[in-house]
Amino acid sequence: MKAIRFAAAGVAGMADLEMPRIKAGHALVRVRAAGLCHTDIEVLHGRYGVGAFPLVPGHEYAGTVEAVADDVVTVKPGDRVAIDPNIPCGHCAACRKGLTNLCASLKAYGVTENGGFAEFSLVAVAHLHNIGDLAFDTAALAEPLACVLNGLGAAGVEAGKNVPGNALVFGAGPIGLLMALSLKAKGVGSVAVADISEQRLAFAEALGLEPLVSGSQALSTRARGFDFVADATGVAKVVEGMIGFTADGGTALVFGVCAPDARISVAPFEIFRRQIRLAGSHSLNRNIPQALDILKRDDGTMARLVSHQLPLSELLPFFSKSSGDPATMKVQFSAES
Repeated sequence: MKAIRFAAAGVAGMADLEMPRIKAGHALVRVRAAGLCHTDIEVLHGRYGVGAFPLVPGHEYAGTVEAVADDVVTVKPGDRVAIDPNIPCGHCAACRKGLTNLCASLKAYGVTENGGFAEFSLVAVAHLHNIGDLAFDTAALAEPLACVLNGLGAAGVEAGKNVPGNALVFGAGPIGLLMALSLKAKGVGSVAVADISEQRLAFAEALGLEPLVSGSQALSTRARGFDFVADATGVAKVVEGMIGFTADGGTALVFGVCAPDARISVAPFEIFRRQIRLAGSHSLNRNIPQALDILKRDDGTMARLVSHQLPLSELLPFFSKSSGDPATMKVQFSAES
């Protein structure tokens, strides 16, 4: 089968691999759509996970069940599924607390095990979730959306309860826009997005979001004006400035992935005096079903985040791009019907 393969740190290429052999408790999935995430690039360079090379990357994917092991009864060939990539141990302290995303020995398809940038993927059936008639490209958004939902949950944002009056998300890339749209889906009436790219802000506005130029006077006049503020840039200076835009009694969420050695300066007195809640989140936590439910109810707006649907060979160059076209949002491998 054709696949993208990381042979070693920094070495990515196309490969012809043997078909995975089905083993107990597993299903062979024909991949129909798989999204590229910045994490995939970090994995390529050995900056995320354990550097399990050689590896087929890809942790955001959906497809059809091709075959199942003899002991499998929960799924059958032909089922349309999305994959939960995280593989927790189930018995460490974090897992026992229900924080499987913080598992002490967390593994994942596309990070430590072969993932979705291939024609076929072998997946444990417990990680498969039925998508009904949802389009595959939309279903492949379930994993990043589940990460967003985990973040909002960590920040205490719940539909019907604790809904902020307004919100600001820094970063108009695909994950920032997915977070902004999720806030709207949870009932937040006014959601603004800040970015330095006017082209991306124009796209955000077309999605029904309020555009604000980072560093502009229009944004600075909104200091302490948002009940909920999130960073989706992974830029430490942006994270550092979030408190200044958070309203008294509001919440700031560190969602973007900053460099491990990055540091910020925050006045503890300000956190205390203005009763600011600081939250962080990592990955997803068994919430693919909730993400699929939102995608099924969405009017197609979230699906507009998919800007490229390409065959595997045309996807490979995106692993080496240091900066992309502002019009590039979610890039996906898309298999022909």
